[in-house]
Amino acid sequence: MTDIGRRRLLAAGGGIALTGALAACGSNTGRSGGGSGPALSQWYHQYGESGTEQAVKRYADAYDKAQVTVQWRPGDYDRQTAAALLTDSGPDVFEVNGPTLDQIRGGQVVDLTSAVEPVKDDFNQAVLAPKIWQDKIWSIPQVIDMQLLYYRKSMLADAGVKPPRTLDELVDAARELTAKGKKDKVKGLFLGNDGGAGALGGTPLHAAGLSIITEDGKTGFDDPAAARTLGKIHELYADKSLLLGAPTDWSDPDALTQGLTAMQWSGLWALPQVKKALGDDFGVLPFPKDGSGGKDAVPVGAYGSAVSARSKHKKEAVAFAKWLWIDRTDYQRDFALSYGFHIPARISLAEKAKELRSGAAADAVSYATDLGHSEPLLWTTAAKTAYQDAVSRIIKDGANPESELKSVVRKTNAELERVKKK
Repeated sequence: MTDIGRRRLLAAGGGIALTGALAACGSNTGRSGGGSGPALSQWYHQYGESGTEQAVKRYADAYDKAQVTVQWRPGDYDRQTAAALLTDSGPDVFEVNGPTLDQIRGGQVVDLTSAVEPVKDDFNQAVLAPKIWQDKIWSIPQVIDMQLLYYRKSMLADAGVKPPRTLDELVDAARELTAKGKKDKVKGLFLGNDGGAGALGGTPLHAAGLSIITEDGKTGFDDPAAARTLGKIHELYADKSLLLGAPTDWSDPDALTQGLTAMQWSGLWALPQVKKALGDDFGVLPFPKDGSGGKDAVPVGAYGSAVSARSKHKKEAVAFAKWLWIDRTDYQRDFALSYGFHIPARISLAEKAKELRSGAAADAVSYATDLGHSEPLLWTTAAKTAYQDAVSRIIKDGANPESELKSVVRKTNAELERVKKK
């Protein structure tokens, strides 16, 4: 998966990352599947991992009940698919970061409940939840990406610092590690070159024991705990404990592996690179809880496989999606772990994967299963953008967290009223 894909999928406040021109791409057409049934078109966004494109074309070729053609779609994939779903020339089956509430309510995607229901409980529930609307399932989760706090064991040990288990401990640890590393220009923590405003998204809210949107569809962060927690992120920025201006941003682990920082917020996809560079000299943690009502927080996300309502072969398209993402568990495991480093969306597959059974990888699977949270379906782009802008002002400019969040709460409440009226 590309860096922009990871940011788009996981940064709960990062709706602004979706901007960009609609790319007229898609000339890269896959082979037709080996079946003798109807012709189906399947779309994927462009993954950056070598071998992934060939793999999905191989899966399509193995299907014998339809002729499946794979299209690999570079560019702004989400906008491409959103536009294509309004026409008769779009895909039958397509990978989707969602689908969105507008796509569901607009009748643009097919209900996949009957395909998923028999194994519903085997999916990671955090990544399945945003794909459910009115008790119906609208896409099948493929693989899970997640974010984690990486730390260098030796650097913490040399500074006499324990791995942080609370946000206060994280602030103290970052400060202490920065002081100890001053001579070598090593910072205590890297949250991204913007100080964490983009990468963290709604994670601090979950660390405070809150949510973005509650289960009954209300704003979940109209609480003093949200302002308190975001204020502590600003404290990290203000006391210069954060690495800023690194050669690469948070999604790349170079800042950690090159010794520029003792701790770094990044993704599971970085784990093989970190292990190759550092051996066993690292560990992973969730974002630490804050306050007596807080809880450890782990953002997770998953692209899903959906079926277009404009498909001329909806029944056959649903059957293919079920075959690939429900029945063919061998392909699901291969897709998750043979080319990049992801967690299968099915809990049973994650538990069986030898690559995920030990060390930091096993810890990550446990965190994703037990602590995972994902961007809710009702979190609209307008609300996300307002939140993202506010968090940036709080962290970098020292803006008052209470007043900033009150404005975001008003915007979120208005957005929730708007979508409920549709």
